[in-house]
Formats: sequence, C-alpha cells, structure tokens
Amino acid sequence: MAETIFKPKRKAGPIKFATIGAWSVAILFFLPVAWIFSTAFKPKDSIVVSPPVFFFKPTLNNITEALSFDNTFDYFTHSIVYSFGSVIIAILVSYLAAYSFSRYKPAGTDFLMFLLLSTRFVPAAAFVVPYFQLFNLLKLKDTYIGLIAFYAMFSIPFSVWILKGFLDGISQRFDETGLVYGASRWHIMFKVILPQVKPGLVASFVFNILFVWNEFLFNFQLGGAKTFGIPVGLFTGSTKGGAIDWAYVASIGTLYVLPLVIVIYAFQKYLLVGLTFGTVRGEV
Repeated sequence: MAETIFKPKRKAGPIKFATIGAWSVAILFFLPVAWIFSTAFKPKDSIVVSPPVFFFKPTLNNITEALSFDNTFDYFTHSIVYSFGSVIIAILVSYLAAYSFSRYKPAGTDFLMFLLLSTRFVPAAAFVVPYFQLFNLLKLKDTYIGLIAFYAMFSIPFSVWILKGFLDGISQRFDETGLVYGASRWHIMFKVILPQVKPGLVASFVFNILFVWNEFLFNFQLGGAKTFGIPVGLFTGSTKGGAIDWAYVASIGTLYVLPLVIVIYAFQKYLLVGLTFGTVRGEV
C-alpha cells in the first residue's frame, strides 16, 4: 500500500503581500530614473507643461543636441579614464594587501583593518581644503595622475575589506600544496587563489566604480578643464539663459546612467556576495 505524503500548505497571503510590497518599493525608486529616460526622448515643448504629457512621439533631437556641445565627449572621456584607471589600480593593490592580511596575519591585523576603514568615517567635505592645498603644492591639480591616485586611495580600504573576507574563506591548503610542488608565491597568488576570488573582485569593482563614476565634490575642486567629468559637466551646463535646460539634463543623465545600469545588471549576482564580505562562503 502506497504511503500518503502530506505536504504542509503554504500561506500564500504573507508571501503575496511581501511580493507586492517589494515591487511597490522598487517601482517607487525607479520612477525618477524613468522620468529622466522619458524626458530625454520628449519634444522640448512637452517637457515642462501642466498637465504633464505621458504619451508623446519619441525624438532623438535632445540627445543629438546634447552631444553636439564641444565639451560633452571630453567629459565622458575624462570620467572613463580616471574612473576605470583608479579602480583597476585600487583592486590590484587591495588584492595584494588583503592576501597579506589573510595569509600572513601580521600583528595588529584587526586594528590595521579598522584604521583602513576609518578613513571613510570622516565626511568628504572635511578633506576638501587640505587636499586642495596639497594638490596645488604638488602641481597635481587638474591632472589625471592626481585624480587617479586620489580615487584609488579612497577605493582601497573598502576593497581590502571585501577581498579579505573572500580570501579568509579559501583554505590555506591551496597555498601549502602549491609551495610543496615548487610553485612560487606569485604563481599561487595569481594562478591558484585569484580565480577563486573572482566574485569578490567583481563586487569590489562595481562598488568602487559606482563611487568614483558619480563623485562630484573632489572632481570639481581638484580637477579642472582637462579632467572635469560628467557630474561637473552636468552641473555647469545645466543652466542656459538663466533657466534649467531639462532636455540637456535628461539627455546627459540618460547617457551617464546607462553604463552603470549595464554593469550592475551584468554583475548583479556578485553584489549580494560582496555586500556580505564573502561570509556566505565556507572554507573550500
């Protein structure tokens, strides 16, 4: 006689309520982005009207006009150069530091890790005047070298924390086995261990590129005409004829947000792991 298996019934009510609530919050947060995207494709005479126009014939005139300004492509180029340059350097340095903290465990590791992260405790505005004077003294103002070094310095502490969490979850048996078979420490670091912390590297890259790509204050104070990025360009070019040019703001905002949307969508599965600093992994 076949056994009857009784499966507990799920209570659909709370689950449906939570799903509806989650979607409601997501849509609420997405509304400003949707407004920017839609405004970029609206005819200019339909942007600031009352009542608002929700149905319109899309046009590329706003984006074409925004890209026709002399400095637009320069702003994008500057943002790409100092953002990706600083983040790549920060991740390389952070991986070496995190490996050292994880494997060699120098005296006072916990305190050193705290000191690293404490640099992010101070409000950014408190650093503006000292760094402005320092950059002027060292002739680094309005240079790629200065901005890349500055943003790399700010990106390293958070990256070290993320990568150390991942490295702590990887067994040291891999290192020991490699050393027994005659592998060098560099070979172990970059050929054996590095592929296993790929999620941590991607998470560090995404979090840091979000910070550097959107940073305005230091780029405005420490940069110049040769290094101003899109945030500064959007700020300085948004007003024309004494009024805000919403078509320009929406067009540049759309072009500016799209790369981040693509990056986050492509690597979203790594973000949860990065938020937990690798602790969701056990030792392997």
